[in-house]
Amino acid sequence: MKNLLVAVFLLLPLLNYAQDSDYSITSYLDEGTKAPNTHYIGEAWLNQLLSAEGDLNYNITKATFKANSTLDWHEHSSPQVLIIVDGEGYYQERGKEPVRMKTGDVIKCNKETEHWHSSSKESDVTYLALYGGTQPTTWTEVLSQEDYDRVAERLKK
Repeated sequence: MKNLLVAVFLLLPLLNYAQDSDYSITSYLDEGTKAPNTHYIGEAWLNQLLSAEGDLNYNITKATFKANSTLDWHEHSSPQVLIIVDGEGYYQERGKEPVRMKTGDVIKCNKETEHWHSSSKESDVTYLALYGGTQPTTWTEVLSQEDYDRVAERLKK
């Protein structure tokens, strides 16, 4: 009984330091949910970390694309920032040459700029996508497997 009382008196003060359950906490480490194959080729996982609401006027989504997976051409009503946190992929804006993106790269895409991004042929890619507002992505054109393969061949290591 004495040990129980000592344990209660030692643990009771720690309850004041427990994290409040009213916080909105998500984990970057969660894989997220498998995205439906609507506007991409391959396999993708999405984890919506923060959603624009109230005073918060931007979203943060963690996306993981398995090797040889790509998004279709699209644009956003606000600028988008991609922070590549793992792996390698490709990025291209309409009318510009594609580039290989890799861990550590930060890419800014201006609003209403048509673009696509993907994993590379050889590597998965995980990135954080930061973008504003509540307007959905505008999908503009399918990126064919043949077009993706041409870019992959051009950017081959």
